[in-house]
Amino acid sequence: MPESAAPQTIERAAALRAQLNHHAHLYYVLDAPEIPDAEYDKLFQELEAIEAAHPELRTADSPTQRVIGQVLPGLVPVRHTVPMLSIRTETDTTAGGAEAFDARVRRELGLTEADPPVEYAAELKFDGLAINLRYEGGVLVQAATRGDGETGEDVTHNIRTIGQIPLRLMGHTPPPVIEIRGEVYMRRDDFERLNERQREKGAKTYINPRNTAAGAVRQLDNRSLADKKLSFFAYGLGDVQGWERPATHSSLLDAIAAFGLPVNADRTVAPGAAGLVEFHQRIADKRDALPFDIDGVVYKVNSRELQQKLGFVSREPRWAVAHKYPAQEQMTRVLDIDIQVGRTGKLTPVAKLEPVFVGGTTVSNATLHNEDETRRKDVRIGDMVIVRRAGDVIPEVVGIVVDKRPADVGEPFDLYKRLGGQCPICHSPIEREEGEADWRCTGGITCPAQRKQALLHFASRRAMDIEGLGDKLVDQLVDGGIVKTVPDLYRLGLANLTALERMGEKSAQNLLAGIEKSKSTTLGRFLFSLGIRQVGETTAKDLARHFGNIDRLMDARVEELLEVNDVGPIVAESIRHFFEQPHHREIVEQLRACGVHWPDQEGTASDAPRPLLGKTLVLTGTFPTLSRDEAKDLIEAAGGKVSGSVSKKTTYVIAGAEAGSKLDKARELGVEVLDEDGLRALLAG
Repeated sequence: MPESAAPQTIERAAALRAQLNHHAHLYYVLDAPEIPDAEYDKLFQELEAIEAAHPELRTADSPTQRVIGQVLPGLVPVRHTVPMLSIRTETDTTAGGAEAFDARVRRELGLTEADPPVEYAAELKFDGLAINLRYEGGVLVQAATRGDGETGEDVTHNIRTIGQIPLRLMGHTPPPVIEIRGEVYMRRDDFERLNERQREKGAKTYINPRNTAAGAVRQLDNRSLADKKLSFFAYGLGDVQGWERPATHSSLLDAIAAFGLPVNADRTVAPGAAGLVEFHQRIADKRDALPFDIDGVVYKVNSRELQQKLGFVSREPRWAVAHKYPAQEQMTRVLDIDIQVGRTGKLTPVAKLEPVFVGGTTVSNATLHNEDETRRKDVRIGDMVIVRRAGDVIPEVVGIVVDKRPADVGEPFDLYKRLGGQCPICHSPIEREEGEADWRCTGGITCPAQRKQALLHFASRRAMDIEGLGDKLVDQLVDGGIVKTVPDLYRLGLANLTALERMGEKSAQNLLAGIEKSKSTTLGRFLFSLGIRQVGETTAKDLARHFGNIDRLMDARVEELLEVNDVGPIVAESIRHFFEQPHHREIVEQLRACGVHWPDQEGTASDAPRPLLGKTLVLTGTFPTLSRDEAKDLIEAAGGKVSGSVSKKTTYVIAGAEAGSKLDKARELGVEVLDEDGLRALLAG
């Protein structure tokens, strides 16, 4: 048997639990962390080690119990002590819906026009899954779904993984028993990231955040939650024992928040129908900006005394109503499938639709994401489809209505066949690399659809470093037809720049000076500026060092490219394919003709001493005279590699002021640590 824990160990475990729960509340609920992730992880690992040595110290409220990996044979039914009732829905989405509810309440209370307005608590109606959280002695002991209102399902193993839900309530004297009710949901950005990962894997995408969250909560195996980030808002109570409920609903929500549960801030106390109408409209105006889906707002008589007086009808409270907004999913017909070329050359199929009002606006186009997604959903011209628009997310086709497919529906979608293998804008060949979901135009810097992105990349700090050439200016230059290709930048004059909006003579002169200065660069920067797919900054420098000459590189065979450090078959093919196209070679020649050049001595690896060849360095902190970028350039010029993380393969860590966790990691692994002077000594050989 393991030895029982010493008193100081018991005390330390309790202190760690309290600390970690405190910091989890700050991070997940208040979005105001006080310590870095690395510090939290150290505290967590310390508690894990104590509990591993002394399992008897592992408590239900321990942060280590937010485990992924539990598998249940089946969900166990849970009978609700207090039924989880639904509330009436007001489908009139105009101001009339709020006015009708207020009129009913006043009538039931026997109020006349002479009586003052009824006070209401107004809040959001979340589009997720209702959950009942049971806390006993302040510790979460059970989580259950609504089910049929009388009986739900035990989903504690899944709910424990949601960081926003505390395993122990805050406060010194929690109620003996309290059930907190609320909604588990998925934020739109988390949903979009999840679907993007699914598309990258070629896997089935999810239809909407609500169904995804609900499905995840009801899984037997909570390992499926590892890639699904769920969130929670509390909005009410179930069973309560040994605790005096507040006199109003608004103060009840304040009390729930004080227990450490997230309560949405978009709530108010509204006087009468006018206050409800104002709240409904205010939330409608900001609905698209919310990070999660709502399908309406909820009005509740604020006074608990008046709630009890109003009572229930058909198991629905007379004192509450849900006031809806326009639906975010509708059905319509696909008239055509168009192909759009994005700023990076990505080809996206877009369904042209019979216009339909959805999510508060008329939609006539919806994305199909890529060819694989279109085929998986089997969307064809003529199909009836379900279209979804939520917030600022681009409208998308989420699926077809199979039983409404017409007999003369079009053929299965084939992007390559549809385009004849060419970009619809510049007619360059299109390609899709093995394992990728997206087709792309190979036109790159010569494709008009990619022009703005190509110019911004070309001018960026790590490429040609043209100061003053930002998004807004590029928009004006391209939209005005002044710059059509990258070499046009070097043909700009004072007259056509000063004619632009908010461009004075001084600003124009500064930009022209920046363009002139950029003509003298390095071969590595120049190669990076061309935007060759798969060629990042480091690879561009490796290519420059290996070939030392742009003409040698442009003529290099795949076998020769594979000799370059870290260049594999995919990168080599991408480089070869880029320079095989005459319009790309023409761009290079035009830029050279405009005066863009680099020193002849930039040559191969053997042309200059490289004291850091084969060594990996990590930079951390702030240096006395060098910026991070300058230090990186010096290291790479000396043949070294700069990594973002410390490992056993790290040769040196270069640490400046305010060095962080990388310095700790270096000491832990025994990696040699140097300052800026030490780096300069290395560079000097």
